[in-house]
Amino acid sequence: MRWSLVLMFMGCVLHSFSQKVFTVEYASQADVKLFVVEYASQADLCVFKVDYASRAVGNEGHWFWTDYASQAEKKVFFVDYASQADLKIFFVEYASKAKWLSQKKRHLMY
Repeated sequence: MRWSLVLMFMGCVLHSFSQKVFTVEYASQADVKLFVVEYASQADLCVFKVDYASRAVGNEGHWFWTDYASQAEKKVFFVDYASQADLKIFFVEYASKAKWLSQKKRHLMY
């Protein structure tokens, strides 16, 4: 019983901090390479930028950019070509539009 509570707590912690990101200077420093597409239909994930870290909960595309790499759960690098990317994203204007369009890539942000 006690171990199941510990595992559940750890899963919640990992899950809740997975959307705090930091943009690195070089691709070799990144956990995930991103490419921004022109249309939502081309994306693996539609991303909404949140203003507060507390709103970047879960793995649903609500991202908070941190000031320092040490504060982030994922370090990202924006590539010039879609073929170089691990994940194709599209920025949306409303939080309700943030979502995964490709469930196969969801693991990249855990």
